[in-house]
Amino acid sequence: MLVHSRGARWAVWLLFFVLFLPLFALPLLVVLGASLATTWSSVLPSGFTTGHYGAATRGEALQALTTSLLTAAAASLLALAAGTWAALAAAGLKRRYRRVLDALFVLPVAVPSVVVGLAILVAFSQPPFLLNGTREIVILAHAVLVTAFAHQSVSAALARLDPACEQAAASLGARPAYVLWRVRLPLLLPSLTAAAGLCFALSMGELSATMMLYPPDWTPLPVLIYAATDRGALFAGSALAVVLMAATLIALFVVSRLRTRASYR
Repeated sequence: MLVHSRGARWAVWLLFFVLFLPLFALPLLVVLGASLATTWSSVLPSGFTTGHYGAATRGEALQALTTSLLTAAAASLLALAAGTWAALAAAGLKRRYRRVLDALFVLPVAVPSVVVGLAILVAFSQPPFLLNGTREIVILAHAVLVTAFAHQSVSAALARLDPACEQAAASLGARPAYVLWRVRLPLLLPSLTAAAGLCFALSMGELSATMMLYPPDWTPLPVLIYAATDRGALFAGSALAVVLMAATLIALFVVSRLRTRASYR
Protein backbone atom coordinates (compact mmCIF):
# COMPACT_ATOMS: atom_id res chain seq x y z
CA MET A 1 0.00 0.00 0.00
CA LEU A 2 1.63 3.27 -1.16
CA VAL A 3 0.30 5.30 1.79
CA HIS A 4 2.71 6.17 4.59
CA SER A 5 0.72 8.07 7.22
CA ARG A 6 -1.41 6.10 9.65
CA GLY A 7 -4.49 8.26 9.15
CA ALA A 8 -4.30 7.93 5.39
CA ARG A 9 -4.01 4.14 5.65
CA TRP A 10 -7.12 4.01 7.83
CA ALA A 11 -8.93 6.21 5.31
CA VAL A 12 -7.93 3.91 2.45
CA TRP A 13 -9.08 0.82 4.36
CA LEU A 14 -12.36 2.51 5.24
CA LEU A 15 -12.93 3.46 1.62
CA PHE A 16 -12.12 -0.10 0.58
CA PHE A 17 -14.67 -1.61 2.95
CA VAL A 18 -17.31 0.99 2.11
CA LEU A 19 -16.97 0.15 -1.58
CA PHE A 20 -16.19 -3.56 -1.34
CA LEU A 21 -18.92 -4.69 1.04
CA PRO A 22 -21.95 -3.16 -0.72
CA LEU A 23 -20.74 -3.85 -4.26
CA PHE A 24 -19.13 -7.30 -3.97
CA ALA A 25 -19.42 -9.09 -0.65
CA LEU A 26 -22.94 -8.15 0.44
CA PRO A 27 -24.75 -9.43 -2.69
CA LEU A 28 -22.95 -12.78 -2.40
CA LEU A 29 -23.81 -13.01 1.30
CA VAL A 30 -27.46 -12.29 0.51
CA VAL A 31 -27.45 -15.11 -2.06
CA LEU A 32 -25.90 -17.42 0.54
CA GLY A 33 -28.53 -16.38 3.07
CA ALA A 34 -31.34 -16.90 0.58
CA SER A 35 -30.09 -20.41 -0.18
CA LEU A 36 -30.65 -21.29 3.50
CA ALA A 37 -33.94 -19.42 3.93
CA THR A 38 -37.61 -20.32 3.69
CA THR A 39 -39.16 -16.85 3.56
CA TRP A 40 -38.19 -13.32 2.66
CA SER A 41 -39.12 -10.87 5.37
CA SER A 42 -38.39 -7.18 4.98
CA VAL A 43 -34.91 -6.62 3.54
CA LEU A 44 -33.21 -9.95 4.28
CA PRO A 45 -34.26 -13.62 3.95
CA SER A 46 -35.31 -15.42 7.11
CA GLY A 47 -36.05 -18.94 8.30
CA PHE A 48 -33.47 -21.70 8.12
CA THR A 49 -33.38 -24.84 6.02
CA THR A 50 -30.83 -26.94 4.18
CA GLY A 51 -33.45 -28.58 2.01
CA HIS A 52 -32.63 -26.43 -1.00
CA TYR A 53 -29.14 -27.92 -1.11
CA GLY A 54 -30.58 -31.42 -1.17
CA ALA A 55 -32.37 -30.57 -4.40
CA ALA A 56 -29.34 -28.66 -5.72
CA THR A 57 -26.98 -31.63 -5.42
CA ARG A 58 -28.99 -34.42 -7.01
CA GLY A 59 -31.07 -35.24 -10.06
CA GLU A 60 -31.37 -32.55 -12.71
CA ALA A 61 -29.22 -30.10 -10.75
CA LEU A 62 -26.33 -32.56 -10.40
CA GLN A 63 -26.55 -33.37 -14.11
CA ALA A 64 -26.50 -29.64 -14.92
CA LEU A 65 -23.42 -29.15 -12.71
CA THR A 66 -21.67 -32.04 -14.45
CA THR A 67 -22.59 -30.50 -17.81
CA SER A 68 -21.14 -27.14 -16.77
CA LEU A 69 -17.91 -28.74 -15.53
CA LEU A 70 -17.45 -30.78 -18.72
CA THR A 71 -18.29 -27.81 -20.93
CA ALA A 72 -15.91 -25.50 -19.07
CA ALA A 73 -13.08 -28.06 -19.11
CA ALA A 74 -13.45 -28.77 -22.83
CA ALA A 75 -13.85 -25.09 -23.75
CA SER A 76 -10.83 -24.14 -21.62
CA LEU A 77 -8.61 -26.75 -23.28
CA LEU A 78 -9.73 -25.64 -26.75
CA ALA A 79 -9.25 -21.98 -25.88
CA LEU A 80 -5.83 -22.62 -24.34
CA ALA A 81 -4.65 -24.60 -27.37
CA ALA A 82 -5.93 -22.03 -29.88
CA GLY A 83 -4.83 -19.00 -27.87
CA THR A 84 -1.35 -20.40 -27.20
CA TRP A 85 -0.84 -21.42 -30.81
CA ALA A 86 -1.93 -17.98 -32.04
CA ALA A 87 0.25 -16.17 -29.50
CA LEU A 88 3.30 -18.23 -30.47
CA ALA A 89 2.60 -17.66 -34.16
CA ALA A 90 2.05 -13.92 -33.66
CA ALA A 91 5.37 -13.57 -31.83
CA GLY A 92 7.16 -14.02 -35.16
CA LEU A 93 5.00 -11.57 -37.10
CA LYS A 94 5.52 -7.89 -37.75
CA ARG A 95 3.86 -5.53 -35.32
CA ARG A 96 1.02 -4.44 -37.63
CA TYR A 97 0.09 -8.05 -38.43
CA ARG A 98 0.26 -8.94 -34.77
CA ARG A 99 -2.22 -6.16 -34.02
CA VAL A 100 -4.63 -7.53 -36.62
CA LEU A 101 -4.42 -11.00 -35.09
CA ASP A 102 -4.95 -9.59 -31.60
CA ALA A 103 -8.02 -7.70 -32.81
CA LEU A 104 -9.50 -10.84 -34.33
CA PHE A 105 -9.20 -12.72 -31.05
CA VAL A 106 -10.58 -9.83 -28.99
CA LEU A 107 -13.58 -9.34 -31.30
CA PRO A 108 -15.82 -11.99 -29.65
CA VAL A 109 -15.52 -10.28 -26.25
CA ALA A 110 -15.93 -6.82 -27.75
CA VAL A 111 -19.52 -7.58 -28.76
CA PRO A 112 -22.36 -8.95 -26.59
CA SER A 113 -22.11 -12.70 -26.06
CA VAL A 114 -25.65 -13.13 -27.35
CA VAL A 115 -24.40 -11.86 -30.72
CA VAL A 116 -21.64 -14.48 -30.66
CA GLY A 117 -24.25 -17.13 -29.87
CA LEU A 118 -26.43 -16.02 -32.77
CA ALA A 119 -23.45 -15.95 -35.13
CA ILE A 120 -22.45 -19.50 -34.17
CA LEU A 121 -26.06 -20.67 -34.46
CA VAL A 122 -26.33 -19.28 -38.00
CA ALA A 123 -22.88 -20.51 -39.04
CA PHE A 124 -23.35 -24.09 -37.83
CA SER A 125 -26.98 -24.77 -38.71
CA GLN A 126 -26.35 -25.97 -42.25
CA PRO A 127 -24.24 -28.79 -43.73
CA PRO A 128 -21.36 -29.50 -43.86
CA PHE A 129 -20.96 -28.00 -40.36
CA LEU A 130 -24.30 -28.97 -38.85
CA LEU A 131 -23.86 -28.66 -35.08
CA ASN A 132 -27.19 -27.09 -34.14
CA GLY A 133 -28.85 -29.06 -31.35
CA THR A 134 -25.65 -30.76 -30.19
CA ARG A 135 -23.47 -30.32 -27.13
CA GLU A 136 -20.50 -29.55 -29.37
CA ILE A 137 -22.00 -26.21 -30.42
CA VAL A 138 -22.23 -25.13 -26.76
CA ILE A 139 -18.60 -26.08 -26.14
CA LEU A 140 -17.59 -24.26 -29.33
CA ALA A 141 -19.41 -21.09 -28.29
CA HIS A 142 -17.77 -21.10 -24.87
CA ALA A 143 -14.36 -21.67 -26.44
CA VAL A 144 -14.86 -18.76 -28.84
CA LEU A 145 -15.87 -16.47 -25.98
CA VAL A 146 -12.90 -17.28 -23.71
CA THR A 147 -10.09 -17.80 -26.24
CA ALA A 148 -9.34 -14.07 -26.21
CA PHE A 149 -8.35 -14.24 -22.54
CA ALA A 150 -6.03 -17.19 -23.13
CA HIS A 151 -4.47 -15.46 -26.12
CA GLN A 152 -3.89 -12.18 -24.26
CA SER A 153 -2.45 -13.94 -21.22
CA VAL A 154 0.01 -16.01 -23.23
CA SER A 155 0.94 -13.05 -25.43
CA ALA A 156 1.77 -10.96 -22.36
CA ALA A 157 3.85 -13.81 -20.91
CA LEU A 158 5.74 -14.22 -24.18
CA ALA A 159 6.61 -10.53 -24.19
CA ARG A 160 8.18 -10.93 -20.72
CA LEU A 161 10.31 -13.98 -21.58
CA ASP A 162 14.06 -13.54 -21.66
CA PRO A 163 15.18 -14.55 -25.17
CA ALA A 164 18.59 -15.54 -23.79
CA CYS A 165 17.18 -18.87 -22.57
CA GLU A 166 16.03 -19.88 -26.05
CA GLN A 167 19.19 -18.50 -27.64
CA ALA A 168 21.33 -20.55 -25.28
CA ALA A 169 19.43 -23.72 -26.13
CA ALA A 170 19.68 -23.01 -29.85
CA SER A 171 23.40 -22.29 -29.59
CA LEU A 172 23.86 -25.76 -28.07
CA GLY A 173 22.28 -27.34 -31.13
CA ALA A 174 18.67 -27.72 -29.99
CA ARG A 175 16.14 -27.83 -32.81
CA PRO A 176 13.28 -25.25 -32.85
CA ALA A 177 10.71 -27.90 -31.86
CA TYR A 178 12.88 -28.98 -28.92
CA VAL A 179 13.36 -25.36 -27.83
CA LEU A 180 9.61 -24.83 -27.96
CA TRP A 181 8.75 -28.00 -26.03
CA ARG A 182 11.54 -28.01 -23.44
CA VAL A 183 12.32 -24.30 -22.98
CA ARG A 184 9.56 -21.93 -24.05
CA LEU A 185 6.47 -23.88 -22.95
CA PRO A 186 7.88 -24.74 -19.48
CA LEU A 187 8.65 -21.05 -18.96
CA LEU A 188 5.07 -20.24 -19.99
CA LEU A 189 3.52 -22.90 -17.77
CA PRO A 190 2.49 -20.54 -14.91
CA SER A 191 0.77 -18.24 -17.39
CA LEU A 192 -0.86 -21.19 -19.16
CA THR A 193 -2.36 -22.49 -15.92
CA ALA A 194 -3.56 -19.00 -14.98
CA ALA A 195 -5.18 -18.60 -18.40
CA ALA A 196 -6.82 -22.02 -18.07
CA GLY A 197 -8.29 -21.05 -14.70
CA LEU A 198 -9.65 -17.78 -16.04
CA CYS A 199 -11.18 -19.48 -19.07
CA PHE A 200 -12.73 -22.16 -16.87
CA ALA A 201 -14.32 -19.61 -14.50
CA LEU A 202 -15.71 -17.53 -17.35
CA SER A 203 -17.15 -20.59 -19.07
CA MET A 204 -18.82 -21.79 -15.86
CA GLY A 205 -20.80 -18.56 -15.63
CA GLU A 206 -21.65 -18.05 -19.30
CA LEU A 207 -25.40 -17.70 -19.90
CA SER A 208 -26.36 -15.41 -22.79
CA ALA A 209 -24.86 -17.39 -25.68
CA THR A 210 -25.70 -20.69 -23.97
CA MET A 211 -29.41 -19.83 -23.83
CA MET A 212 -29.49 -19.65 -27.63
CA LEU A 213 -27.62 -22.87 -28.27
CA TYR A 214 -28.07 -25.54 -25.60
CA PRO A 215 -29.99 -28.72 -26.44
CA PRO A 216 -32.42 -30.21 -23.87
CA ASP A 217 -29.98 -33.00 -22.96
CA TRP A 218 -27.06 -30.59 -22.34
CA THR A 219 -28.31 -27.97 -19.89
CA PRO A 220 -25.54 -26.12 -18.00
CA LEU A 221 -26.13 -24.99 -14.43
CA PRO A 222 -26.45 -21.22 -15.19
CA VAL A 223 -29.42 -22.03 -17.44
CA LEU A 224 -31.02 -24.00 -14.61
CA ILE A 225 -30.44 -21.10 -12.20
CA TYR A 226 -32.08 -18.69 -14.63
CA ALA A 227 -35.03 -21.03 -15.11
CA ALA A 228 -35.50 -21.42 -11.33
CA THR A 229 -35.47 -17.69 -10.64
CA ASP A 230 -37.65 -16.99 -13.68
CA ARG A 231 -40.45 -19.18 -12.31
CA GLY A 232 -40.13 -17.58 -8.85
CA ALA A 233 -38.13 -20.30 -7.07
CA LEU A 234 -35.68 -17.73 -5.69
CA PHE A 235 -34.39 -19.80 -2.75
CA ALA A 236 -33.82 -22.91 -4.88
CA GLY A 237 -32.08 -20.77 -7.49
CA SER A 238 -29.87 -19.25 -4.78
CA ALA A 239 -28.82 -22.73 -3.64
CA LEU A 240 -27.94 -23.63 -7.21
CA ALA A 241 -25.93 -20.40 -7.49
CA VAL A 242 -23.98 -21.24 -4.32
CA VAL A 243 -23.23 -24.71 -5.69
CA LEU A 244 -22.00 -23.10 -8.92
CA MET A 245 -19.79 -20.67 -7.00
CA ALA A 246 -18.38 -23.44 -4.82
CA ALA A 247 -17.58 -25.69 -7.77
CA THR A 248 -15.88 -22.82 -9.60
CA LEU A 249 -13.84 -21.79 -6.55
CA ILE A 250 -12.71 -25.37 -5.93
CA ALA A 251 -11.60 -25.69 -9.55
CA LEU A 252 -9.76 -22.36 -9.35
CA PHE A 253 -8.06 -23.47 -6.12
CA VAL A 254 -6.81 -26.63 -7.85
CA VAL A 255 -5.55 -24.56 -10.79
CA SER A 256 -3.88 -22.15 -8.37
CA ARG A 257 -2.04 -25.03 -6.70
CA LEU A 258 -0.89 -26.30 -10.08
CA ARG A 259 0.25 -22.80 -11.01
CA THR A 260 2.24 -22.52 -7.78
CA ARG A 261 3.99 -25.82 -8.48
CA ALA A 262 4.69 -24.73 -12.05
CA SER A 263 6.24 -21.48 -10.81
CA TYR A 264 8.81 -23.39 -8.74
CA ARG A 265 9.81 -25.85 -11.44
